[in-house]
Amino acid sequence: MDVESAAVESQAPKFALPVDSEHKATEFRLFSVAAPHMRAFHLSWISFFCCFVSSFAAPPLLPIIRDNLNLTATDIGNAGIASVTGAVFARLAMGTACDLFGPRLASASLILLTAPAVYFTSIASSSISFLLVRFFTGFSLATFVSTQFWMSSMFSAPVVGTANGVSGGWGNLGGGATQLIMPLVFALIVNIGAVEFTAWRIAFFIPALFQMLSAFAVLTLGQDLPDGNFKNLQKSGDKEKDKFSKVFYHGITNYRGWILALTYGYCFGVELTIDNIIAEYFYDRFNLKLHTAGIIAASSGLANLFARPGGGIISDAVAKRFGMRGRLWALWVVQTLGGLFCILLGRVDSLSASIVVLIVFSVFVQTACGLTFGVVPFVSRRSLGVISGMTGGGGNVGAVLTQLIFFKGSKYSKETGITLMGIMIICCTLPIMLIYFPQWGGMFCGPSQNISSEEDYYLSEWNSQEREKGLHQGSLKFAENCRAERGKVKGLNSDEAQSTNI
Repeated sequence: MDVESAAVESQAPKFALPVDSEHKATEFRLFSVAAPHMRAFHLSWISFFCCFVSSFAAPPLLPIIRDNLNLTATDIGNAGIASVTGAVFARLAMGTACDLFGPRLASASLILLTAPAVYFTSIASSSISFLLVRFFTGFSLATFVSTQFWMSSMFSAPVVGTANGVSGGWGNLGGGATQLIMPLVFALIVNIGAVEFTAWRIAFFIPALFQMLSAFAVLTLGQDLPDGNFKNLQKSGDKEKDKFSKVFYHGITNYRGWILALTYGYCFGVELTIDNIIAEYFYDRFNLKLHTAGIIAASSGLANLFARPGGGIISDAVAKRFGMRGRLWALWVVQTLGGLFCILLGRVDSLSASIVVLIVFSVFVQTACGLTFGVVPFVSRRSLGVISGMTGGGGNVGAVLTQLIFFKGSKYSKETGITLMGIMIICCTLPIMLIYFPQWGGMFCGPSQNISSEEDYYLSEWNSQEREKGLHQGSLKFAENCRAERGKVKGLNSDEAQSTNI
C-alpha cells in the first residue's frame, strides 16, 4: 500500500507553491521566481510594461515632435486617439486567442508584430505617418488581456485579485516610467551631439528593442498553464481544444462582461487619457520645462507601483469577509471617489494643488482598475479570455471616446475636459449596481432564493453532450474553488455550504 501511494505521489506534479485542485497557486509570493506560477507573473508584467513604454513613448516628447513635424492641436489629438483605438479590437481578439491558443503564444506574437511600428516612429515625417505609427504601436496594449488571462490561469480564487492587480499595475507602470525614460534618453542623445530633431527619432530604438526582448523571454521561459502549454496538453489529451463559436458566444452573451467593459472604460480609459494629455497640460498651463512636466506626469503613472496592486489586494481582502458582494461594493466606492477627484483636478489652478490632486486622483482610478479584475475572473470560466478582452477593450473605448469628446482640437480647454471627464466617471460607474451573480448576489441583493450553486452557474456554459464527453471538468473544479466568494454569511458555515452542493 505504501509503495503504491508513493508511486502515485511521485507521478503527481510538484510545485514550489501550494496549489488547489486545478494546480493553481493558492499563495502569491511576490519575490519568488518559481516556475510555473511566479515565473509567469514576472514575464507577464515585464512584457506588458515594455509595451506600455512603447505605446506612450511619444507624449513626453511631444513638444519637440510637434515642432519637428509641424503638428497642430488636432493632429496631436488624433494621434492620441489612434494610439488607443487599435487596441479596442486587438484586446477582444487577444482574449479569444488566449482561450484557443494560450496566453504565451498569443502575447509573444502580438509583441513581435507591433515592435516594427515602434522602430518606424523614428522615420515619421508628417502628421499622417505619426498617427499611423502610434495606431499600430497601440495594438501592443492588448497584451494586458493575456497578462490577466495568464494570472487567472495560474492563481486560485483567494489570491487571483492580487495577482491580476500586481501584474496589471506593474505593467501599467510603464505609462509613468516612459514619462521619465524618454526625456532622459532624449537628453542623453542630445548631450552626445545629436540635434534635437534627430535625437527624438533615435530615442525610439530603445523601447522597440526592449519590447522585442520581452517577447523572446515569454516564448522561451513561459508556460501557459500550471500543467504545461496548451499545445502539449491538447496533444496528450489532458486538455480538449474548445470551439471558437462556443467560447465567443458564452462570452458576449454574459451581460456582466458588458457592464465591466463600460465601467473599466472610465477607470483604465481615463488612465490612458491622462497618459496622453497630462505632460502637455502641465507644460502649457504652468509654463514648465519639458523634463519637469515629464516628472509630474510620471507621478500619475508611477502610482501603479502600489495603487492597482492595492486594488487587487483590497478585492481579495473584502471577499474573505463579504464575498463577491464586497468586491462589487469596493469597486463602486473607489471608482466614484476617483471621479470626484478628477472633477477637482480640473478646478484647481495652482501648480502645487494640481500635483497633489493628480496623485490622489490617479491612486483611486488605478485602484479601481485592480478592483475590476478582482471581479472579472469569476464572470465566466469557459470564456475567461473573451470576458477579459471585452473588459480590456472597454478601457480603450473609454479612452477613445473621452479624448474624442473632450480633448480633440480646441472645443474645450484641457482643464474643462478633465472636469467633464470626472462627471463621466461617476455616471459610468453606476451600472455596477446591476451586476448580479445568482450564487452570490449583487450590491443590494443576496443570493437567489432558489438553490443556485457555483456548479450550477459555471456548468450552464456546457450543454449535455459536452458534459457527457467530460469537457466540463475544468469548470467543475473551478466552481469548487470559488466557494469562498460566498463570504462569511451568517447562518451558513463552510460545512453547510459544502453539503448544499453535494
